[in-house]
Amino acid sequence: MEKFVHLKAIAAPLLRVNIDTDVIIPSREMKGVSKTGLSVGMFANWRYSDVPKRVENPDFVLNHAPYNKAQILLSGDNFGCGSSREHAVWAMKEWGFKAVIAPSFGAIYYGNCVRNGILPLVLPDDAVRAMAAWVEQSPVVNMIEIDLPSQKVHAAGAVHSFKIGEANKDMLLEGLDPIGVTLKKDAAIQAFEAKDRAQRPWVYISGPT
Repeated sequence: MEKFVHLKAIAAPLLRVNIDTDVIIPSREMKGVSKTGLSVGMFANWRYSDVPKRVENPDFVLNHAPYNKAQILLSGDNFGCGSSREHAVWAMKEWGFKAVIAPSFGAIYYGNCVRNGILPLVLPDDAVRAMAAWVEQSPVVNMIEIDLPSQKVHAAGAVHSFKIGEANKDMLLEGLDPIGVTLKKDAAIQAFEAKDRAQRPWVYISGPT
C-alpha cells in the first residue's frame, strides 16, 4: 500500500450530505471480489445519464476537467454512511482519490479508508465549504495541500488542523494495512510461538498422523 505523507492536489467539490456507500458504488456495479475494475462504476447513478451505456452526465462534477484528475474529494456530513461494503473505498482508490475531506464520516467507511490508504479528513462544514468556493475559482491553481505528519491542511489562505488517531495515522504514514502492522511484530510472534511450543507441545499439530 502506498504511503500517505504529503499531498498537494486538485480537489473536487461534491457538497452533498449523507452520501452513502450505495451511491459511491451501486450494488449492481460489484461484479467480482477483486479490488480492480470498480472505478468505472463509482458514483454511477450520478456520473452517467445512461448507466448501461456509460453516457456521461454533463452536470456531474467529476465528468469535467480538471476535476476528472482530482485526488481530493470535498463533501458533506456523514460521507460513506450506509452499508459496510469495502468496494466503495476500493472504487475511489482505483479512480485516484487519496483523501476525502468532510465534516463527518460513516464509521465503517472511515476505517475502510485508512486500511486502504485513503485519508478520511474531518473538518468543520464551514471550512470545507470555504475550500470548495476557493477551489472553484481556479482548480488547477488553487490546490489543497495536506501534511499528515503535522496534521495540517493548507487551503484558501488558511491553515486547518485536523485530528486522527495515532494508530490510523501510523498505518497511513507507513503504508500498512492491519496485516502489515501485525507483520511488524513477526519476530516477536515467532519467538513466542517457539517458546510456547517447547512448553506446551501437545497443543500444536505436528503433521499428518
